[in-house]
Amino acid sequence: MSNVTEAVPSPGPQGSPAGPRGTTGGWNAVVGYLRGIRDVVVLEMKQRLRSRGWYIMLGIWFVVIAVVTWLTWLAWNATMEARRSVTAMSPQDGAGSMIFEVVLAFVLLFALLVAPALSAHAIDGDRAGGTLAILQITLLTPGQILWGKFCAGWLAALAFLATSAPFLVFGMFQGGLTVGHVVVSLVMLAVELAVVCGIGVGISALAGRPLFSIVVTYLAVAALVVGSLISFGLGSQLAQGTVLANTPQARSVLYAPAQPNQQGQPTEPVQPGYTCGGPLVEHPALRTERVAWMLALNPYVVVADAIPYPDRSGSAFYSAGMIESISQGARSALAGPDHTYLCANGVPQPQYLKQTTPLWPLGLGLQLVLTGLLMWLGWRSLRTPAGRLPRGTRIA
Repeated sequence: MSNVTEAVPSPGPQGSPAGPRGTTGGWNAVVGYLRGIRDVVVLEMKQRLRSRGWYIMLGIWFVVIAVVTWLTWLAWNATMEARRSVTAMSPQDGAGSMIFEVVLAFVLLFALLVAPALSAHAIDGDRAGGTLAILQITLLTPGQILWGKFCAGWLAALAFLATSAPFLVFGMFQGGLTVGHVVVSLVMLAVELAVVCGIGVGISALAGRPLFSIVVTYLAVAALVVGSLISFGLGSQLAQGTVLANTPQARSVLYAPAQPNQQGQPTEPVQPGYTCGGPLVEHPALRTERVAWMLALNPYVVVADAIPYPDRSGSAFYSAGMIESISQGARSALAGPDHTYLCANGVPQPQYLKQTTPLWPLGLGLQLVLTGLLMWLGWRSLRTPAGRLPRGTRIA
């Protein structure tokens, strides 16, 4: 018989098990925990980078975004040429605003399609392949495995975002935008990718089959994008109410003379093209402010409402792009009929709404609550020894 003794980790303080890599308590425990997460991330990224399909997907992504940017630039030039030939007026903004918003909407759409595929089979794929049990018998804790899988999927998704970033910067240099537009957009896109990856990893830990987890993750993303709109529409119909308003009357002179600003340059007047007159009467209206939180769950609303747009309240006419229009719609829903109904409370309401109360923190908070709940449930399912496993689950 061989005289070999098995090394058993010594218990930590008060009889608790030793931390990752034998470290105990305080800063060493934190460092050991992060090292375990790093090991899982490195292992996952090496497996992804060995595949040629990874680079092919990035190349296709880059080409598609480049084609969308080029077509948007051509469309803007054609539109401006047509306007010059009719009105002999030059546009105030460059092509940057249109390029930026189209590329941003396109990137967010495909990011919501790609991110679930990169994270929804992270854990149950290993379970089906019999490699998850190998990780579970190591000193890695369920939390380290879960966070490592999440970080690996998020880094993979960020690679696609980094590939599309040059085109957003290109839109900034075309005019009409600032650095803040690009920075805030990239940060919010990265946050939304983290939310989707967290949802995918949590569902992957709960599901028993890779196909089931991928389908459920896509359904969860569809619920955020489409389901939030449907819920808001149905909720608005149930939130019936009234608003006091009188009758709008057109002005004989639509706009007052332009007044110079602080720099001495003339600005457009802010008076609306109508006045309010007559007695205040109750009108039926949808109290959208009561159900605006449903709309806040939409990833497009979160990203669009967080971007710092220029103040257009002093413009008689303005042209809002796709993303800015989404932001204006969210602000209108949150403001309710008291600030959007014509002549509500006998006051002419502005055409452009300022961001007095942002909606995106509420939406992002609700998304993080959902993601945290799924991650917590996934963490519970990874704990060993498992009390009960579904029928047909492969463990080794």
